[in-house]
Amino acid sequence: MVLETFSEGHLDKLHWNSEGLLPAIIQDAQTKQVLMLAWMSRESLHQSLALKETVFWSRSREELWHKGTTSGNTQRIVGLYVDCDEDTLLLLVEPHGPSCHTGAVSCFYRTLDQIMYKSELDDEQHA
Repeated sequence: MVLETFSEGHLDKLHWNSEGLLPAIIQDAQTKQVLMLAWMSRESLHQSLALKETVFWSRSREELWHKGTTSGNTQRIVGLYVDCDEDTLLLLVEPHGPSCHTGAVSCFYRTLDQIMYKSELDDEQHA
């Protein structure tokens, strides 16, 4: 879909959760690597479309969050898709810097085994 033609009518067709949010998967348009998952409100989606950069809803801070405002690591939107259930967005972006607050390119840089092993080590150290 061409971003300029996205309208309020399109937003009404989406299945927002009870909090008025949709999960948004952010993927590098060139490498196809999944960079992060975030939440979007109607307002954050409106702002994202207007700016052609990602703007999310921070559930912990309960405010809009323009990705890269403080870090400079913005994400330019080049494509926008909706899943078959119309309850999840996929944004293809050109990232300008790492996507994760840790400095990693992607927020998905650890395996479940790594987390479980670390948890076991932490438990042993606190025993």
